[in-house]
Amino acid sequence: MTGASLGLNEYQTLAARSDRTRNKGNGFDLPVLGLVGEVGSLLSEVKKRQRDKAAIIGYEQTVLEELGDTLWYLAIITEHAGIKLASLANDVSGADVAFSALQPQHSLPMNTPSVQFEKTLLRLAAATGELAANIDGAQGDNGTFQTRLTSVLQHLVQAANEADVLLEEAARANLQKTEDRWPQERVYPPLFDGQFPEDEQLPRSLEIDIFEREASNGKRYVLQSCRGLFIGDRLTDNIMQPDDYRFHDVFHYAYAAVLGWSPVTRALLKRKRKSKARVDEGEDGARAALIEEGVATYVFGIAKDFDFFADQRPGDLSLTFLKNVRQFVRGYEVHSSPLWLWEEAILQGNHAFRFLRESRRGRIKLDIEKRALSIEELP
Repeated sequence: MTGASLGLNEYQTLAARSDRTRNKGNGFDLPVLGLVGEVGSLLSEVKKRQRDKAAIIGYEQTVLEELGDTLWYLAIITEHAGIKLASLANDVSGADVAFSALQPQHSLPMNTPSVQFEKTLLRLAAATGELAANIDGAQGDNGTFQTRLTSVLQHLVQAANEADVLLEEAARANLQKTEDRWPQERVYPPLFDGQFPEDEQLPRSLEIDIFEREASNGKRYVLQSCRGLFIGDRLTDNIMQPDDYRFHDVFHYAYAAVLGWSPVTRALLKRKRKSKARVDEGEDGARAALIEEGVATYVFGIAKDFDFFADQRPGDLSLTFLKNVRQFVRGYEVHSSPLWLWEEAILQGNHAFRFLRESRRGRIKLDIEKRALSIEELP
């Protein structure tokens, strides 16, 4: 369906493009568990809203997102079962059904969750629980399975009505989120400094030597040189238990190479965009650099618990983790960078970090045109 309203079958097809559950687990287990989890998240949000009416932030947006995620798992389950999503809307002809047909009317906006909304969510939870409890016999009795799926959709529509959420809006937001994370085609966005003078651009290619040296006091420092000149400060771990954080500048170089963004690297290489005072102050200034250091510290803390992502590949990093990383830079130009690009920067930076932990020295190569950072042995 290509009209003004999105169709259920159309959404199912588009949602299936980001499905990473197929051929994993046992049959329908993973998407059904995901469905149950999303309904549980909805109930949790309502509980928090009731408990902390004034304190909770972004309740309406969270409900919209959770409804979209619930719908996604429902679409994936039907896709795995060979059932058209529109057939759950009592369409037996096989034709698509527009989302707008599910909600010809919906209630007025609510400031707090209504008692009815809570009851509907509990019924939705019961419907998903029944689906999960009988999943083993799903393929043996397709009619009963479809009836249970239909019940889930009906309660989902009712919950959306009572939350004043259009399921079509939730579906479109969900598709946008999955494309942000797992795109069909990876197209690099324009570089942020592409329209600035060359001397204010991050160098499109650059080599930086990073190595460790022991001082007379017995401490070990990390030094860096570029084109024969030392750059930056001598770095230590600055923590009671050493963890090699002194090599963390590779993360900044990865942000520069892959995202085309790094206020820290701009300051280090004296490539701030001074021709535009507002950009110089707002995007390349001290606050932006502190934000970037915060990102690097946060990523390092998470990566340390996962062997610095040694076994992770593009598409593997947690969606929540990547969203949290991007939230750090809200209000800055790099906030527009897609989550998949953030993941590439994080993975490439951690690859270089693991190399330095092992070798204690290396030559970093930045290729901003190719959005790549590599590392090799230092001659």
